[in-house]
Amino acid sequence: QVQLVESGGGMVQAGGSLRLSCAASGSIFSGNTMDWYRQAPGKQRELVATITPGGNTYYAGSVKGRFTISRDNAKNTVYLQMNSLKPEDTAVYYCYTHDVRTMKDYWGQGTQVTVSS
Repeated sequence: QVQLVESGGGMVQAGGSLRLSCAASGSIFSGNTMDWYRQAPGKQRELVATITPGGNTYYAGSVKGRFTISRDNAKNTVYLQMNSLKPEDTAVYYCYTHDVRTMKDYWGQGTQVTVSS
């Protein structure tokens, strides 16, 4: 069964750091762009960062310079290193991919990140 499983969320004070991981099962990791999204209470889900199979990256303006997305193709895992965290980064963070071979979308279950001021 294809799955995306996030880990690494938690509670941290403003200015702190967290590292999220997303482990992909099956054959959906290789050859597909991997994304991190987040959804804060009462807000729409938003794209945070993207990494292509070749390692090209994109960041939302609100996290650029503070967050770093990376992938380990041998481990089928994508990471989100979050530094200089702010209270406004508080949200549930989701891993997502669109499998270009099956044209299916996959979401992880989400991991809560809470940043206190």
